[in-house]
Amino acid sequence: MSVSIVPFYAALLAGLYLFLSLRVIGMRVRDRIGLGDAGNPKLQRAIRVQGNFSEYVPLAVILLAFVEMQQASPLLLHGLSLSLLIGRMIHAYGVSQEQEDYRLRVTGMILTFAAIAVAGLILIGGFLF
Repeated sequence: MSVSIVPFYAALLAGLYLFLSLRVIGMRVRDRIGLGDAGNPKLQRAIRVQGNFSEYVPLAVILLAFVEMQQASPLLLHGLSLSLLIGRMIHAYGVSQEQEDYRLRVTGMILTFAAIAVAGLILIGGFLF
């Protein structure tokens, strides 16, 4: 029961999370905002992008790792993992823009939800059948 594909994507997602976190920290230092957002709309967006990432990615990675433990096809694992990674990148970019393009936000969330939903259904199916 080896897990080798999902950890690679987890590492890439960790890098993206660090980038998003450092961006928030940089804004806080630059604008001298220690707590909250002080009404700064750019910081508000950066905080929500980072927060949204931390709300969805951990569960998604756990589900994907469980799917890999069930010896799912590598193609499926790469597809689901890429859906999550690309979805998070598109969402982060879209929400970060001052003139937000909701199509990017929605596309990012659809890709994220697709990875979570498909992984969840695979796991339920594996349990029931």
